[in-house]
Amino acid sequence: MPMGSTIQDFYEAFDEWGRLDREPLEFYVNLHYLRKYLPASGHIADIGSGPGKYAIELAQWGYQIGLADVMPRFVAEARDKSRSAGVESRFTGFHVSNAIELSCFSDESFDASLMMGPLYHLQEKEERKQALRELRRVTKPGGIVCAAFMPRAKFIQQSIRQPWMWKPHHEIEALSEFVKTGVFNHSDPGRFTGVYYEQVDRIIPQMEEEGFETLQLIGSDGFASVLDHDPQAAEYWRSQGDEAYRQLMELIIGSSDDPYMLGVSTHVLYIGRRL
Repeated sequence: MPMGSTIQDFYEAFDEWGRLDREPLEFYVNLHYLRKYLPASGHIADIGSGPGKYAIELAQWGYQIGLADVMPRFVAEARDKSRSAGVESRFTGFHVSNAIELSCFSDESFDASLMMGPLYHLQEKEERKQALRELRRVTKPGGIVCAAFMPRAKFIQQSIRQPWMWKPHHEIEALSEFVKTGVFNHSDPGRFTGVYYEQVDRIIPQMEEEGFETLQLIGSDGFASVLDHDPQAAEYWRSQGDEAYRQLMELIIGSSDDPYMLGVSTHVLYIGRRL
């Protein structure tokens, strides 16, 4: 199912900015790797930016940002929030644009490019390939790319644990079909839907097929994803004090590239270089 009214209806009502405040681990770990791999300065594309959480953080680090998202509401929110943060002047554009057709961006115009959401909302293989071609096209040769995926294994686990939350996966036939296809369309209106969940072992091959050199593949929350979904557990670790919490974050980051743990992460981040 391509990006359509059902997905748009979900995001029209959903607080995506607040999600990364309520579930900060993904944001924290991803920022660690952005600091590690992004060039010291330059022009960065944020494709599928949502309301601009990453873009504004990077603008505060001193980068220039070209922002694009398919949702007009998110683009307007990103502009407003960048103005409130005092970094609007660091943005070279706020564009309403689909990841599969980025005519708003010129060829090889970015030193690095992020695609943190579109690939798991493109359910057709050819659309995902086209988005990756656009990602490559707008990035300079040698530029860093970061692309987010949602692992299929994790969602199978979630569906089995809470089948009533992820209909039609409360029925074994639908769950069995999902295991084969990775395509999920929620039966209940207003829920997270129109998603494609990737097999972890396919991420690196498909990126390399589209002209990227792999640098690292990491789990954005890994075995600690429970912290973003269990407030009691998160509060316990925060209550242990700043030093204990810092050590916990180091433990999580230290295991984030363990290939045996990638499938249990809610999000996986591919980091590569444009050939």
